[in-house]
Amino acid sequence: MSLTLPRRSRARTAALLALVLLAAPACADDGPSAGSADPVKIGLLASLSGTYQSVGKDIRDGFQLYLSAHDGKLGGRQVELVVADEGNGAATAVPAATKLLKQDRVAALTGIVGGGSVAAVYPLLNETKVPFVGSNGRPEIKDVSRVWHTSYLSDEPGQAIAAHVREDVTGSVYAIGPDYQGGWDELRGFTEAFAAAGGKLANPDGKTTFTPFPATTNFTPYFARIKASGADAVYTFYAGSAAIDFVKQYAQSEIRDVPLYAAGFLTEGGVLDAQGDAARDIYSVLNYSPDLDNAENRAFVAAWKAEHDGSPTTYAMASYDAAAVLDRAVAAAGDDATPEKINAAIGQLGQIASPRGTWQFSPTTHAPVQKWYLRQVRQDGRALSNTVVGDLATVGG
Repeated sequence: MSLTLPRRSRARTAALLALVLLAAPACADDGPSAGSADPVKIGLLASLSGTYQSVGKDIRDGFQLYLSAHDGKLGGRQVELVVADEGNGAATAVPAATKLLKQDRVAALTGIVGGGSVAAVYPLLNETKVPFVGSNGRPEIKDVSRVWHTSYLSDEPGQAIAAHVREDVTGSVYAIGPDYQGGWDELRGFTEAFAAAGGKLANPDGKTTFTPFPATTNFTPYFARIKASGADAVYTFYAGSAAIDFVKQYAQSEIRDVPLYAAGFLTEGGVLDAQGDAARDIYSVLNYSPDLDNAENRAFVAAWKAEHDGSPTTYAMASYDAAAVLDRAVAAAGDDATPEKINAAIGQLGQIASPRGTWQFSPTTHAPVQKWYLRQVRQDGRALSNTVVGDLATVGG
């Protein structure tokens, strides 16, 4: 009698096999003794509660997808993954990171959703000399010797789309976002590049309007301000539950016909499902879309869909890439994969094949030199999706 796997299990097995075959060169130099070395302990810190819970879960699941495709190993060594909750920001991120770094004594740290959390945890990295491979936005940091990011610097999305908005919009643009580190960086990137391109803000004082975070759930008063400003378009950054509130209320407001441009997180992942038709036609900028046509992305999307409902997000992709980076670095470090050796190996990796397209770390910022894409929320079969409609700037260096 033969045993037939359920359809979903067969799809999962095939998708993970495709990922293993694509990623095989990363582990080719492990050596015969790598598999017998002691397990390597990796800490993953992400928002598993609070406003950005959906982002944190994607970061966790993206990393675990890579591990699943590699028999739970990085660099040929079994991984002990220690997961902690970042919560809503620095106040909860710091004690969680302290436990990972000082009590659990992880060899490397990954994840972290909030830019403010990164800034707050940064002194601990220097104190413990543990490398950090972040998988979401990051503010500017003076000393990046132990800090690496597989996602982006927080001001880069706005930089990448600013020239396009300047060309696309005849008139002024109103800038609005949340009042915390990530919001400051995201909007600064746009407003500075927009001004350099000759654009004019519609905000009465010529400065971004910041909304209290996480307290703001009613955006109606701000929409009234935008209406009064006479803005010809709006640029914004919100994510998580705040993005859902903003988009749904925008579609019902008196400015619903004013074109809306955004950092891609406004309509990324599960928030788009919650926003529904309210998100239709929104333009956004991001470093990834599930419809990118390359072998790594096709395998990644198939493996993700075999495990999850819906398509993978940029958060999952960046965390998957963080695991790929650590895979190669741990392999290069050999049996004695200390934090110092892992950190040194990351700096020697060169180009990285990724679902977003090939990228590499900038030698000055330790963030990716990568292409950014213009997307629009459009109908894709029975569902709405963020469809790539053009290439924007390559940012980094």
